Amino acid sequence: MTRKNADGGRSTIRDVAARAGVSAATVSRVLGGVYPVSAATRTQVLRAVRELDYVADARAKAIAGAGTPTLGFVLDDITGPSFALMAHGVEREATRLGHLCLVCSTDGDAAHEADFIETMRAQRAAAVILVGGGADTPEYRARTARIADGLAAAGSRLVLCGRPPLDPGAPVTVIEYDNEGGAYALCAHVLSQGHRRVLFLGGKPEHTTAQGRERGYLAAHRARGVETDPALRLTGDFTRDSGYRSTRRALAEGLDFTAVMASTDMVAAGALTALREAGVSVPGDVSVVGYDDIPFARDLWPPLTTVRVPYEELGRLAVRTALERGRSAGDEHLLLGTHVVVRSSVGVVGGVSSAG
Repeated sequence: MTRKNADGGRSTIRDVAARAGVSAATVSRVLGGVYPVSAATRTQVLRAVRELDYVADARAKAIAGAGTPTLGFVLDDITGPSFALMAHGVEREATRLGHLCLVCSTDGDAAHEADFIETMRAQRAAAVILVGGGADTPEYRARTARIADGLAAAGSRLVLCGRPPLDPGAPVTVIEYDNEGGAYALCAHVLSQGHRRVLFLGGKPEHTTAQGRERGYLAAHRARGVETDPALRLTGDFTRDSGYRSTRRALAEGLDFTAVMASTDMVAAGALTALREAGVSVPGDVSVVGYDDIPFARDLWPPLTTVRVPYEELGRLAVRTALERGRSAGDEHLLLGTHVVVRSSVGVVGGVSSAG
């Protein structure tokens, strides 16, 4: 709820200025983001804005009355292929519905993310879409719940796309895909071809997306009565270089495996390079699978078996749901399906598959 000033009314720009110890003009410059101000002054002003729960009504009204309605799209790294596909879907759907999409790439900087969200709140953006997995901690839930409440108070909507959901009742829209189910189906396909020693190249242990994919890997083994070797589960991140390093490490340590299940297609690309450099034939000696089905997965050699995630549709749905259906006071949760795309990077062990 918006805090009241000493006279019982909504907090004004003068209240913010008094709290921050600066002029109203300086507050306006900080919120407008047009004129340069010192980092210390900016921090003081934004702290006062948060403490007073101030929303720049005059600026928001000007934007709403004279400009194009906006929505914010926040992600860690726009250069990632899957994120780029989702951003494309967000932008296209926002344009179709007559909204301007503002994109913020944070490089994992929580302060940068918070500043951008606050700007969107001050502008009364129709929605703010946060993308990508993270650590599902009490601190994360509390911080994100505060963001959701603040946006809702300003007439906006928080959308979590692939991020951990919040506690029931929070004013948030959660849109996910079947992350664990996709990994289960993919690993089951590899096991059905006779593989029993599957090297898993995972992501950061605390990352919810990485956790879901590892759970799918383990569940597929359990379903087929195949024991997993902890030594075959390596952690890293979702990049090509991580896949390359982890595969070289597995080869150097003499780990026994006949297949590699990479947590992303980018990781799989690095694994393929490491195997090729080591003279290992794919899929003749070792099979390789990825996850995401990014555009170049079909152009790798051999073409990559992977899990198709509808990233562009996720972006479109995030916008459509927030703008057309996301006005409920509480939470809503949507789940999109995934499926395995079989190409030629998986071979059969011993020449006989075990599809049963």
